[in-house]
Amino acid sequence: MNICLYGSGSRKIDEKYTEEAYRLGHQMALNGHTLVFGGGDTGMMGACAKGIHDAGGKSIGIAPEWIGEFEPLCKGCDEFIYVDSMDERKNKFVENSDVFIITPGGIGTLDEFFEIITLKKLKQHDKEIIVFNIDGFFNKMFEMIDEMAQKGFLYKQMNLYKIANNIDEIFEYLK
Repeated sequence: MNICLYGSGSRKIDEKYTEEAYRLGHQMALNGHTLVFGGGDTGMMGACAKGIHDAGGKSIGIAPEWIGEFEPLCKGCDEFIYVDSMDERKNKFVENSDVFIITPGGIGTLDEFFEIITLKKLKQHDKEIIVFNIDGFFNKMFEMIDEMAQKGFLYKQMNLYKIANNIDEIFEYLK
């Protein structure tokens, strides 16, 4: 199964997050899954890719070449797809993935998360979306989404995504 990981590329994040991303990548490889990701060599993306590669797994990086000006690209990918824009990148994620896992990240990760659930809501795909809520990272966002629904700004969510608080829960959802 091709699993797309959304997550930060930052070098400044706490190791508790990158350690979990590494373990996730390691388990993905041991279970025969391929990582599809933004091709970054640092942060959550880089840690997950390192876990994949250390366990003998495969990865597909997708990014515009110019993004290397902002963050280093992973050189260990089995395949790297270069695109012209961030929109094309996100489209390639959908084309090349069976499942999406959202890990802690910043604005780019939130953009990817909200786009992928919006596309699911609009029936443009029916792929599993799992939010990896490491150490409660997304709790405030879930509260905001709940409040938006309570105030009538969201239609019924129809289980658009699942929340996993640990790696075992992720793999339970993947079964």
